[in-house]
Amino acid sequence: MSSCAIMQPSYLPWSGYFNLIASVDKFVLLDDVQFERGSWQNRNKILLNGKVHLISIPTHRMHLREAILNQIEIFESKKFKMKHWKVLEHAYRKAKYGDEALQLLRHFYVDENHENLVNFNGSLIRKFCHALSIKTTISYASEMNCNGKRSEHVAAICKYLNCQTYLSPQGAANYLEADLFVAKFGINLKFQNFLPAPYTQYQSTKFVSHLSILDVIANIGVDGARKYIQGQPTKGLNLYESKCATF
Repeated sequence: MSSCAIMQPSYLPWSGYFNLIASVDKFVLLDDVQFERGSWQNRNKILLNGKVHLISIPTHRMHLREAILNQIEIFESKKFKMKHWKVLEHAYRKAKYGDEALQLLRHFYVDENHENLVNFNGSLIRKFCHALSIKTTISYASEMNCNGKRSEHVAAICKYLNCQTYLSPQGAANYLEADLFVAKFGINLKFQNFLPAPYTQYQSTKFVSHLSILDVIANIGVDGARKYIQGQPTKGLNLYESKCATF
């Protein structure tokens, strides 16, 4: 049976995002929903000088009730990219695999000129997938013209893709079950089971979880990150005695 997962295109997503993509046959970037300022749609967390640091993409202001995610434009794109690139360099250049991690992204911040938020996020996600050897087919929800809200929208996309199994992140469990997803649509519903294992982080004495995938790559390398998102044993893991700090 063919399987799919659906997520909004986040900025520099965390490792669980890529575990979800790697776990299905088809992955859909949900870009036809409302833009939510201050969400993962335009920001994420990294470690800077050993502390959690939030980096956000500035966007042109729009009437939020009318702002669809794929219509959002980046505000002063060149200026933001230069600023973020300097922050990422400062955060990870001296990490064990910092050069390897930054080399993956340099083109997007120094050479490319994306003005659209979804296009920029989507390009970064595809680049990470390529580096992590993820072969899943990736498409955009806006290309499918599927109607409905919440579960109805998810089910319509599954049927459009001819997928019999839908893999959902744990965070969506409540509304999918409340909407009687399986009973209504007859689609096999499964939930993602991924827990980020501790690994040594540059300039940090206590493991901080749920950071951007960039943190994983900078600290354990691309090869290590490939195994990490699959939950496989990797060098550099389990070196902290403390439990994962979650956010």
